[in-house]
Amino acid sequence: MKSLAAALLALAVALPAVAQDTDPFLWLEDIDAPRSMQWVEGQNAKSAARLEKDPRYETFLSEARAIFTAQDRIPVPRFRAGGIDNLWQDASHPNGIWRHTTLASYRTASPAWETIIDVDALAKAEGKRWFYKGAGCLKPAETTCLVRLSNGGGDAVEIREFDTTTKRFVDGGFRFAEGKQYVEWLDRDTLIVGREWTPGELTESGYPMVLKTVSRSGSVKEVFRGQKTDVWAQPTVLRGEGGRTDGVIIQRGLSFYESEYGLLTDAGLKPIALPKLAQLQDYVDGQVVFTLQEAWGGFQPGALIAYDLAALKAGTAKPQLVFQPGPRQAIQQVAATDGRLVVVLLEDVKGAVDVWDFADGRWTSKRLPLPRDANITLVDTAAKDDSLFVNVESFLEPNSLWLADGAAGTASRLKALPSRFDAKTHVVEQFWATSSDGAKIPYFVVRPKAAKLEGEIPTLMYGYGGFEVAKPPIYMPEAGKLWMERGGAYVIANIRGGGEFGPAWHQSVLREKRQLAFDDFAAVAKDLFARKITSARRLGIYGRSNGGVLTSVAMTQHPELWNAVVIESPLIDMLRYHKLSAGASWVGEYGNPDVADDRAFIAKYSGYQNLKPGVRYPEAYITTNTRDDRVHPGHARKFAARLEQLGVPYLYYEQTFGGHANDADPELNAQRWARHYVYLAQKLMD
Repeated sequence: MKSLAAALLALAVALPAVAQDTDPFLWLEDIDAPRSMQWVEGQNAKSAARLEKDPRYETFLSEARAIFTAQDRIPVPRFRAGGIDNLWQDASHPNGIWRHTTLASYRTASPAWETIIDVDALAKAEGKRWFYKGAGCLKPAETTCLVRLSNGGGDAVEIREFDTTTKRFVDGGFRFAEGKQYVEWLDRDTLIVGREWTPGELTESGYPMVLKTVSRSGSVKEVFRGQKTDVWAQPTVLRGEGGRTDGVIIQRGLSFYESEYGLLTDAGLKPIALPKLAQLQDYVDGQVVFTLQEAWGGFQPGALIAYDLAALKAGTAKPQLVFQPGPRQAIQQVAATDGRLVVVLLEDVKGAVDVWDFADGRWTSKRLPLPRDANITLVDTAAKDDSLFVNVESFLEPNSLWLADGAAGTASRLKALPSRFDAKTHVVEQFWATSSDGAKIPYFVVRPKAAKLEGEIPTLMYGYGGFEVAKPPIYMPEAGKLWMERGGAYVIANIRGGGEFGPAWHQSVLREKRQLAFDDFAAVAKDLFARKITSARRLGIYGRSNGGVLTSVAMTQHPELWNAVVIESPLIDMLRYHKLSAGASWVGEYGNPDVADDRAFIAKYSGYQNLKPGVRYPEAYITTNTRDDRVHPGHARKFAARLEQLGVPYLYYEQTFGGHANDADPELNAQRWARHYVYLAQKLMD
C-alpha cells in the first residue's frame, strides 16, 4: 500500500490547477453578501437584456403564463376529513389557497371550494413570502393540523397548529420556528419532533439528529440522539384503526441510502433486522413494509418485504416477501390505503399499478385497469377506505386523474387536462444506445412526424441519472407549446443512476463508477446523430440539480456534442459539494472529497475544476435560486465566474426566491421557462 505522503503527492499531480490553488471565487458562496448579490444583479441584468429583449420572449411568457395559471387545470386532490383538499395557485393567488370540498363536489366540473388558508393574504399580513408546504392532520377527524410554511419556498419551514373548522391558528398551540424539521402526532396532546433544539444540534448535512416528544403542557423528553456524521434521524408513526398510534419507528440515516431502523419502546430502541440498504415504505393491516436495495436474507435487490408489528414487539418477527420485481420492472411508489398496499411499477419504463391485500398470512394482488404505455403516478391514498387517486400521462397525452377502489380493483377516469399544444404533429419513439462498456441505454424521442431525418431537427435532450430517480414519459405542456409546436424535438435519456430498472441500474454508476453515467449520456447523443435525428449544431441539453452535475460534465468532457447547455440549480464544484447546504448527505452517491481516493476520481470529472483555457465550449445558460437551501447557489455562481475568467461566453440568471424547485410562484415559473426557451431557440433554431 502507498504511504500517505505518496498518495497525497499523486493526488496533487492529478488535480487540475483550480483545485490546487485557492479558489478565487470562494466569495460567491457567501449567499447574501453585498458583493455576491451585486455580482448576481449584474449577471441578471446582462442575461435579461439578451433573453427578455428577444422578440420571442413576450410570446413565450404569455404562453407559459397561460399554462401555469390556467383555470382549467386539474386541482391536485388530497384526501382529508372525509373530503378533498387542494392547493390552488393562479395569477391572482401566486402563493396559493389551501381549500377543501366534498368528494361528490370534486367529481363535478366546478367544485364548490371552501377556503381554509389564503396564503397570499397571510403573507401580506405578516410581511413574509409564505408558501404552503403541506399539513399533517391528527386522525381520525383530521381537523387539527400542523401546517408547514416556507418563507421563500425553500425546504426549511415554520410549523404552526391550525384548526380547519375555525380556520384559525390555535392560540397557544404547537409552534416551531423555521428550520428543516420533522413533526408527527402521537396523540392529541403529544408530538414526536426532530429539529435543531440548540444551535448547531444538526447533522453535518443540516438535518435533525435529535428526536424528542413534546407535550401540550410543555414537557419535552429526548427519545433518540444520532451522531453529527449521520444524515438525519426521522420518526415514522404507525397508524392503526381509527388513527391510533400502534408504534413508532425511528430511521437513523447513516448515509443518503444506508439506514438503521428501530422500534421505539419504553426500554429504548429495539433494532429491526434489515440490511443497511433498505427503505421503510408504509404500514397496513399490522404489517410494516420495506423495500430492499440489496440482496439480503434470501431476498433479491428491489424486493418488497413485510414484518408483522406484533411479532416485532415480541422479538419473534421474520420478514415475508410481498413482491419481487422482474429484471425489466422497478418499484416507483408504495403507499397504504385503509386496508390495501398500493405499488406503482415501471415495466420497460412504462407504468402499472398493483394493489396488494394481506389476509390469512398471505399477500395477493390485483392489477388496476389503467391505460398502458403511459406514466402512472400515485397522487394520494385514503385512510378511511381503499380509495386512491392516480395521475396518468404520456408525452403527447395530457394528464388525466383516475379514482380507483383498491378493494374492488376498479378504476375510472375522473378528470382530464385539456391539450396544451398540438400533439398531432409529433411521434414518440423509444431507442437504445450502446454505452462505453457495452450497456444498452434506453431513451425516448418525441419528434415532428413530417421532419426529414437529415440531422437538422432542433433537439433538446434531458438527463438526470442519479439517486434511483426514474424519468419516464411525462406530459410537459411548456415544452410542447414553446418548443415542440415550433418544430423542436425532445429526448429523455434514461441513463444509469436512475431508477428505471431498480436498484442495480442506480448502483452501477455510484461513486467511482460515475463516469459511466456521463458516457451513457454521450452515447445517446451519438445515437441521435447516427439516426440522423439531429446534429451537434442542433442539439441542446438540459439538467437540473443532480442533472446539473451531468450537464456541466457533458459540457466539459464533450463540448463538441452540443450547441446549447442549460444548467439549472446545479451541483458543479464536486470537490466542495459536501461542504455546501445539504451536500454532506450525498456522499453515498458521489463519494467523499475529504478522502484521498474519492477526491481523485471526483476530480477527474468535476465540471468546475475541469474547465480548461483554450477550449471552445458551447455558450451555456446557467441558472439557480438564491433561496435554494438544498443545492447551494455557489455552484452555479462559481462556474459562471470561472467561464468569465476564461473568456468563454455564457449566460447566468439567479431568481431571488422560490427554493430548489424554482417553481413556487407560477408567474416567476412562467418567466423562467420563457427565458429557457428563448435561449434554446437562439442556439438551436436560429
